[in-house]
Amino acid sequence: MNPTRLLAATAVAGVAALALSGCVAKADAAGTGALTVTSTADDCAVSSSSAPSGTVAFQIDNKSDQVTEFYLLASDGLRIVGEVENIAPGASRSLTVVAQPGDYFTLCKPGMVGDGVGKKAFAVTGEAVALDGADAEQKQQAVDLYAAFVKDQTGQLIPAVQTFAAAYEAGDDAAAREQFPRVRAFYERIEPVAEALGDLDPRIDYREVDAVAEGLQWTGFHRIEKDLWVPAQDALNADGETPAWKDWAPSTTAERATYGDQLIADTQELYDYVHSDEFTRTLEAQGVAGISNGAIALLDEVATGKISGEEDWWSKTDLHDFAANVEGSKMAFSLVRDFAESKGDKGASLVSRIDAGYADLEAALAAHGSADAGFVPYPQLTEADKRQLTDLINALAEPLSQLTVTILE
Repeated sequence: MNPTRLLAATAVAGVAALALSGCVAKADAAGTGALTVTSTADDCAVSSSSAPSGTVAFQIDNKSDQVTEFYLLASDGLRIVGEVENIAPGASRSLTVVAQPGDYFTLCKPGMVGDGVGKKAFAVTGEAVALDGADAEQKQQAVDLYAAFVKDQTGQLIPAVQTFAAAYEAGDDAAAREQFPRVRAFYERIEPVAEALGDLDPRIDYREVDAVAEGLQWTGFHRIEKDLWVPAQDALNADGETPAWKDWAPSTTAERATYGDQLIADTQELYDYVHSDEFTRTLEAQGVAGISNGAIALLDEVATGKISGEEDWWSKTDLHDFAANVEGSKMAFSLVRDFAESKGDKGASLVSRIDAGYADLEAALAAHGSADAGFVPYPQLTEADKRQLTDLINALAEPLSQLTVTILE
């Protein structure tokens, strides 16, 4: 899976319709005419690379020796529009979706972590399919798809963190520096989930100034970041006042092992939580309002940390986090977009403004690089660049702040 592309507006519109049209995973519902999927240790073979719009069924046979998952992904390779998990070795499951015309990908994930295998293009042809089904059912589907997205991101986060921590602990700083912003993207797309779990986000993602202010032990990504980009002797911390070397020194080999192992353990705790019944109950209790509020919270993350350059103070990789927050925010919005648009002219106008806001913000961000190719270091932005991004964030934040109340009207 290529998780780093920005969502295309056309894909979001089409996929949102698919997601809210009846995505169902069943053990016995493959039905006549289902496409067959053979999941092995290194491939995900689908019997056809295309299907006509409307009801599309996949029958997945797990021929590997690990529990596997099957995904139907949007054209960006990030957005999950249908998935079946926990397919035991030798077992078969089915996925049925009402598919709108567009470009997609199929993917299997033996072991249920990592990037997956056998990613292939899949096209849906024909005419658009009218939405139907009860409102409550469509809302549950949106919640289920958001849960699948969060699980997928943590599933990719775990092995990425393990590889990153191994390089850091071994003193391979060049490799760890290269991995740092890419590993963090998985976390940044779903950060509000971790923030809801007490001290888990502080352990994973607190900056030094925040940990010191709250009297906490400083661990996580940013502790490791400072070791990888050792500051000059006269440098100041992110508060602009505290000397960088005050009560700090580069970690010893033993300390690196401690911090690396702690980051692995903390991200594993996040993974375990999002695969628990508690997470399912929490999402279902929050409903579509929780998804909408997640979109808003992720944009707030950009506004309060990334745009100021304070988040990745030593690595200067803030624009990578910026892009991941926007990706996560837009993905969450895409799941509730149709509910807002259904609220008459007011809702349609709000959706139009939000769509335009994301498009403008993504275009401005793309002028400074991409998650695939890399973004410029934050200090290379001019004051005019920062003002433009700030203005675009504010322009999107205003209509986005009205999303939840509009959906619940």
